[in-house]
Amino acid sequence: MTFARREIAHTGIMVTPIAMGCWPITGVTSVDVSEADSLATLQAAVDHGINFFDTAYCYGYEGESEAMIARALGARRDQIVIASKGGIHWENRVQRKDARPETLRRQCDESLRRLNTDWIDLHYLHAPDPATPLVESAVALKGLLDCGKIRSVGVSNFTIEQLVEFHSVCPISAYQPHYNMLQREIESSQLPWCIEHGVSIMIYWPLMKGLLAGKLPRDYQFDPKDGRRKYPMFAGNEWNRNQDFLDQLRPLAEETGTTVAQVVLNWTIQRPGITSALCGAKRPDQIIDNAAAMQWQLTAEQIARIDAAIVARGQAVSRAAVT
Repeated sequence: MTFARREIAHTGIMVTPIAMGCWPITGVTSVDVSEADSLATLQAAVDHGINFFDTAYCYGYEGESEAMIARALGARRDQIVIASKGGIHWENRVQRKDARPETLRRQCDESLRRLNTDWIDLHYLHAPDPATPLVESAVALKGLLDCGKIRSVGVSNFTIEQLVEFHSVCPISAYQPHYNMLQREIESSQLPWCIEHGVSIMIYWPLMKGLLAGKLPRDYQFDPKDGRRKYPMFAGNEWNRNQDFLDQLRPLAEETGTTVAQVVLNWTIQRPGITSALCGAKRPDQIIDNAAAMQWQLTAEQIARIDAAIVARGQAVSRAAVT
C-alpha cells in the first residue's frame, strides 16, 4: 500500500510523508559532497515521488541550498512544495540568531530571490531568538503570510510555552522538531499539543544523521571533518547499544524485502501526528532509497516488534545509568 500525500494543517498544501532535507547538499558539515551530486539528488527526489523540499536561509554559507533548488527544480516549481526558514544567519562561519521583524522580512525576500519563486509554501521561524520578543517575530511572519509571500507559517525547536505564545499571535501550521526511534521526547510534550491544535509535525533526523540507516559498521572510523563525531550516539557504549538495536531491525528488513532505512522511515511516518519525515541526502541513491519507504507499510505485528526492541534498548540504557 502506497502512502497518500498529507495536508499541512488546514492549508490545502499537500506533501509527501517523506521529504528531502536540503542541508547536506551544501557540504557544510557533510563530507564527499559535490554540486553535480547535489543537483542530481534534488532531481532524483522528484523523479521518485517526493514533492516536499526543506531548506533554510542559512543552509550553506551563501544560501547555496536555496539556489540549488532553483537550479535543479525551477522548471518543476508547480510540482513541488518548498519549506524554508528565517532567523539564523552566518557570521564568520558561525551561526547567529536574529529574529527581529526587519531581519525576517529581509531574509524572506532574499530567500524568494534565491529560490527564484514568488512564494514560499511553508516558512518557519528557524529558532527563537533570546534577544527578540517572540511576539514580534510572530507578527512579522503573520505579515508575510497576509501579503502572500508565504502560504503558511511554521516554527522549529520550540518549547510548549513558546508554541502557545506564538500561536496566539500567528497561526502555526507546522512544527519541526527532531524525532526518531531513539529520540522520542516530543511524544510526551509538543506532539500532543500539535495534534490537539491541528498543527502538522515535520520531523528531522528520522535516521539520526544516518545512524539508523544501518550502513555504518561497528568499527567505522569517522572522518575528522564529519560533524557526527560530536554526538554521543556515535561513540562509546552508546554506539555499541545502537549497533545492537540495529541488529534487531535487520531481520525485519530481510522479511519485508526492504532496507533498514526504509523500515525505520516506514515506522516513523506511521506514528500518530507525524505528517512528514525530512530525510537529508547528498547523493541520488540515498534519496531514492528513502523515497521507497512510501511504497509499502509495516504490519501492526511488525510495528509491535520494533516497539519492543525500542523499549529493550531504553531499559539497557537505564541499567547502564544505574551501574
